[in-house]
Amino acid sequence: MPLSDHEQRLLEQLEKQLHQDQRFASTMKSGGGYSTRNIVIGALIGVAGVIALLVGISSQLIIVGVLGFALMCIGVYFGLSKRGSAGSDKPTKNGPGKGTSNFMADLEAKWDERRRDQDL
Repeated sequence: MPLSDHEQRLLEQLEKQLHQDQRFASTMKSGGGYSTRNIVIGALIGVAGVIALLVGISSQLIIVGVLGFALMCIGVYFGLSKRGSAGSDKPTKNGPGKGTSNFMADLEAKWDERRRDQDL
């Protein structure tokens, strides 16, 4: 179902406002979210910490138990750390330095195609 003229104007106005809000734009570009890789590695470190803690308790070696607890804490921290922004400077389909993600480029391409279909 095509958008009416009024809806298209409202959509364009919303897009302009979103592009002007720098804080929101930087939040969307950063990628946010948790990394599956970090969660898996953190879980493995945490399990190793639990095992070390249990070994320390059963052998009555306090230092092994403390190290196991520290490993568990490190595993949780690493698992819940946010994904880095190392990949944010990669060039996209639109060329280097444009800052537009592939997702947004695909949406814009679909939008342009839809507009061309309406004009026909």
